[in-house]
Amino acid sequence: MPQTDTREHTEFTDDHKADATATAAAATPNAPAVCPELLFQRCLWCGTPAYRRSFCRACGSMAFKRERSEGSGVVVRRYGHVPHNTWFVAMDEGFNLLCQVTGSATVTVGTRVSVVRSDAPLGQGLPLVELTHPAPPPERWW
Repeated sequence: MPQTDTREHTEFTDDHKADATATAAAATPNAPAVCPELLFQRCLWCGTPAYRRSFCRACGSMAFKRERSEGSGVVVRRYGHVPHNTWFVAMDEGFNLLCQVTGSATVTVGTRVSVVRSDAPLGQGLPLVELTHPAPPPERWW
């Protein structure tokens, strides 16, 4: 007959204590993200990049591999109302990302941004980006 461990549930090892403090720290709203890098998916069949998809938008495959993004992109367009400061960003790897822009600077289409935080604590919220280079001035059409 197999022997089982009969420890009480109140006994914790050092690993359990460290996990509990990390979980408690991540539960606070202003805690830094546990995973600062931005991960995206690439289809194994056609190579199309995507962010948080269940199937490929090009071929319909459900087979993906995860890759690490460099974290830089270009603002494409605004999404929603001004107070929320949410924008679509075309990442350099080829996928689009809905995110929030930090700071009070004016955001325009064509502005270069970089990822500050990939996920909010506990996986809630949008990725957070900051401005790196201002948008180029529009060319005069006259």
